[in-house]
Amino acid sequence: MKAFVVEKYGKDGARAAQVPEPAVGDRDVLVRVSAAGINPLDKMVRDGEFKQLLKYRLPFALGHDLAGVVTRVGSAVQEFEVGDEVYARPRDLRIGGFAEFVAIDVDDVAPKPASLSLDEAAAVPLVALAAWQILVDRARVKPGQKVLVHAGAGGLGSTVVQLAKHLGATVATTTGTDTEKLVRSLGADIVVDYAKEDFSQVLSGYDLVLDSLGGANLEKSLTVLKPGGLAIGVVGPPDAGFAKQLGAPWFMGVVMSALSRKVRRRAKALGVRYQFFFMQANGSQLRELGALYDSGRLRPVIDRTFPFDRTLEAMAYVEQGRTTAGKVVVSMAPGSD
Repeated sequence: MKAFVVEKYGKDGARAAQVPEPAVGDRDVLVRVSAAGINPLDKMVRDGEFKQLLKYRLPFALGHDLAGVVTRVGSAVQEFEVGDEVYARPRDLRIGGFAEFVAIDVDDVAPKPASLSLDEAAAVPLVALAAWQILVDRARVKPGQKVLVHAGAGGLGSTVVQLAKHLGATVATTTGTDTEKLVRSLGADIVVDYAKEDFSQVLSGYDLVLDSLGGANLEKSLTVLKPGGLAIGVVGPPDAGFAKQLGAPWFMGVVMSALSRKVRRRAKALGVRYQFFFMQANGSQLRELGALYDSGRLRPVIDRTFPFDRTLEAMAYVEQGRTTAGKVVVSMAPGSD
């Protein structure tokens, strides 16, 4: 089968290749990929940013979320059958959405939302799971709380804005002039144009900030939190909890803790908290999220769709910051450009 694989870590380490179809274990579902989403995580894994924690065996196929059709099921699988349309974020060390077929643990798979096309569904799993795990599992957002979502027009931000609004939060977001109307349509109550205003000068008293930019933006985000408030970073710096989540050796926890010491100290001085977040595969949560898409509470935002053969070009498009809003998808469908 054709796949886009990482042969070596680094910017030029991915290429198209012919590789064997994946073996199907007793608890696996073999999916013929119809479409896959492009995520910043693909670049990070390709570049080896997590190679000390995620021990992939080179070469391996990239691609962290996808939608497709079941073509085979393992002997212990009862939840799915051949012909089912599904979507998934395969667990770490078993990714591979940038391929014609991928074998996925049944616990990571869910039925595709009926209201979404396969291309639309491919844009959902990683960002929707991240939004759910941040807002529901980690922050436990309640009605009336105040949530700031940076980059609200992005793939993750646009999903978090919608889910936070569904949970009853007052939602603020930062975005550009061209996407202000979009983020308001997604549920943002307060929109700060980052080109015109400094969010830290106009916002205060927030229960939660989701930072997807890092650096100075993260440090300023700490200042808009109320006492005891929580800033969650998805681009770093990582903390000891991240190493523990991945089952890394104890010394990696020490390393991760050191990397985030500065921001954690700053947070403590302000009476607030900082945590790093790295999402996990979860098919049961995808089922719950699917119901929210089918009810119209959530909707995918797609910037552009590329044909599968141009997957590396699609990755470069995202890396270069050329997206206007939402996710980029690669599709097996003919005429998908």
